[in-house]
This record gives sequence, structure tokens and C-alpha cells, in this order.
Amino acid sequence: MAARILVLNTGSSSIKYELIDVESRERAARGLVERIGEEEGRLTHHAGGAESRPYECERRFPGHAEGLAAVLEAFDKAGPQLDPVAVGHRVVHGGTRFREAVLVDDEVIAAIEELAPLAPLHNPVNLAGVRVAREAFPGVPQVAVFDTAFHQTLPPEAYTYAVPREWEVRRFGFHGTSCAYVSGRAAELLGRSPEETNLIVLHLGNGASATAIEGGRSVDTSMGLTPLEGLVMGTRSGDVDPALLGYLKRARGLDVEPAEEALSRAGGLLALAGSGDMREVRRRAAGGDARARLALDVYTRRIRKYVGAYCAVLGRVDAVVFTGGVGEHDAATRAEALAGLDRFGLAVDAERNAADASGERPVSPEGARTAVLVVPTDEEWEIARQTLALI
Repeated sequence: MAARILVLNTGSSSIKYELIDVESRERAARGLVERIGEEEGRLTHHAGGAESRPYECERRFPGHAEGLAAVLEAFDKAGPQLDPVAVGHRVVHGGTRFREAVLVDDEVIAAIEELAPLAPLHNPVNLAGVRVAREAFPGVPQVAVFDTAFHQTLPPEAYTYAVPREWEVRRFGFHGTSCAYVSGRAAELLGRSPEETNLIVLHLGNGASATAIEGGRSVDTSMGLTPLEGLVMGTRSGDVDPALLGYLKRARGLDVEPAEEALSRAGGLLALAGSGDMREVRRRAAGGDARARLALDVYTRRIRKYVGAYCAVLGRVDAVVFTGGVGEHDAATRAEALAGLDRFGLAVDAERNAADASGERPVSPEGARTAVLVVPTDEEWEIARQTLALI
């Protein structure tokens, strides 16, 4: 039997998984459990080639344990045989302790639990996947791959907050697994080694971040202590005045916890336009909705500010790279985010950018001083790669 790694990407309300053949890089199976914790959940499981009919299941998944049990059931019913050589897990926050992927044991689990206050929406559900997989596959190596690990190369002047030292807080950065994969692929597309390539990676999905990468190393990034800082996102506010929480307490009687929850779950595009889905926001804006148009302007202006800042940080930028659902598929966002940055050699070619294309591709003009690339992320393969390297 081929050596296969099961990759589990356990999100706040979903489980994305793939069974990857480590020699051929082929996906033996993949699937998604959606709407965990809601009244109607859904599992879609693909086994075999792209033309094979998916196995589907609709029922309520009260929690991630039930969702993961349904994943194992899907393999039993629709195949292929699930006998992984290892299980690789996406874990959002590794703090300063975890600078690279690690084999999971009880001590590692305890450490991830201790870091949960830094990523309360993610670390606990990431651990749910770890626990169920350990029970399902006793004796099989479990590997934790941390989103924060890639950013452990940040210099002190980038990760240090100007706050009292006894608070013991700092910037960590996220989307590191995506950045690791995308930056490597971008360097290959440019015909360079990562060590001689400077990039700005824009991971634009429901969560969004900008990262400055110098010689293959993260040197600045927009997300901070938590995934809330930085760009405007689907439901997260991104940068706000730190005094906002105190003001809301004094002026509105709103306690810190619900205000912080609102910044994470009721902010961003959802707050500005009434929807956190970029496709819906653009549809509303095209129909004349002024709130939606303002939301798009706020969203892309914030990206443009970070791109300009990171051009200053890096000095030389070889490419700006778009990835994530919005970055890969929304041509208008790419054009608007880079509008007016011609002085940095940054522009998109209207025809290339608007082309109905997918996959890795340049969208900048031929011969541009700074390339603009679209590189679809593949966090699952990056997790599998790091898992294989460790075992």
C-alpha cells in the first residue's frame, strides 16, 4: 500500500481533510465537513479521480468530535482504506515555544491548551482533531504544524509592541503554513531560490493577512498577538484604535469580552456591508449599494497601505503574490488593492488579470519591474510535507 498522510485542518466550524500520497503527491481522498454546531451540517467526501461521484451526508454535527467521526465513517463507506503512516494537523497558535512542526504527545497537547487564550476560536478545535485522531489511529505518529512557526524569524523590531514589558505580549503572525508554501512556489515561478527572493504575500480569504518575506524569511506581517490585527477581513475588523475597548466600556457600558467577540465575529465586511462574503459584497456594490462600495474601498485601501509599508521594509520587492479565496479569484480586488502603486513598479495587466483562469499565473504586464502573481495556496500539501520531513 502507498504511504499516505492524513491531513486534518480543523477550523472553527468546519473540518477540511485530505489523504495525500507522499510519493506522487496525489490526493487519494479529500473532503469537507461544514456548518459544525449548526442545525444542518454537511459532509462531502471525494475518493478517487475528479470525475468520481462524491459521498455526501447531511445531518447535525453538534461538535468537532461528531464531525471527525463522520469523516472516518465516510472513508469506511466510500473508501479508500484509511491506513495513514502519519496524521498532520494544522494548529493555529504555537506561541514562541513551537518554531517548527512537532510530534504530538501529552506535553505538546498541554502546551497547545495553554496557548488557547491567544487563539480561542482555533486552538481548542484544532486540539479536538488531534484527540479524535489519536484515538482513531493509536500508534500512528501525530504531527502538529503551526501557523505561527513561519513567522518565528521576525526581528525584534517587528514583533515587539511598545507596551509595558511585564505584560509579556508580542506579535506572532498567522497564515504561516500558507506563506511557506506560496513563497516557495513564487520563487520557483520567478526562477530564483527562496534565499534570493523578496516577496509580499497577500493571503486574502475570510481571514486576511499581508507578509513581507526577505530571502525566504518572514520579516514583518500584519496579524499580531492574535489573528485579529491587520487587514479588514470577512468578519474581523483588523486594525482599530486600542482605546476602542475602553471607550465602549465607558460610553456604551459594553464589557471587554463581548466587544472583543464582536471585533472578531461581527466586524470586517460583515459590519460594513452586511455580509462577510466578498462575492455578495461585490454583487451589492454593483447594484448601487453605497455601504457595500464603501466596504470595498476600506478593504482595498487597507491592503494598499500594507503593501506600501512593506515595500519600504523590504527595499526591493521581486513580486506581490495573491493567494486565498479572494486573492485567487477576485480580479477586481487585485486591481483595486494595487491601484496607484505604479511608482513601486506595481501594476496589473487588465487583460491578464480579468482572464477566466485558475492556477499559478502572472497578472502583471509583460516585463514589469515587480511581478504580480496569483499562486493558489496548498496548506494541506505543506502540512503533509512538514509531517513527512519530521517522521
